[in-house]
Amino acid sequence: MGDISKDIQSKFPSEKVKAFINIKYTANWIHSKENEFFKPFGISPQQFNILRILKGAGKAIKVQQIKDRMIERAPNATRLMDKLCAKQLIERIPCPEDRRVVHIAITDNGLQLLAKIEENKDGMNLLSNLSTEEANILSDLLDKIR
Repeated sequence: MGDISKDIQSKFPSEKVKAFINIKYTANWIHSKENEFFKPFGISPQQFNILRILKGAGKAIKVQQIKDRMIERAPNATRLMDKLCAKQLIERIPCPEDRRVVHIAITDNGLQLLAKIEENKDGMNLLSNLSTEEANILSDLLDKIR
């Protein structure tokens, strides 16, 4: 991966178009690298996000709260949770006051998987070419776009 002008297109109508295409191209590259990284752990990046949300919550939370906190809004979040449930990484806890409400909690297996992933996190250091100052500038620029 190098200069976008060499990777996919030599000329762009403007620097803003080039930057926009570069953001999309880089996002897809990151997505591909994340999928590669998580594959040996048997989960997707979105499922990892769900596990991290549950660990951070420190308690069982409603499905909608998980959906609201996800980095990548997944319309299939319920299906992702079904798969995590089947792998015994999370559990569903019915709400005694309202049978329509279900809470989700991370299991010990889920916490162990997160610990294992954390041990291997160097494999996901996709910003290693950036200095701390460059990472701050990039983050600020991305915030400015939104």
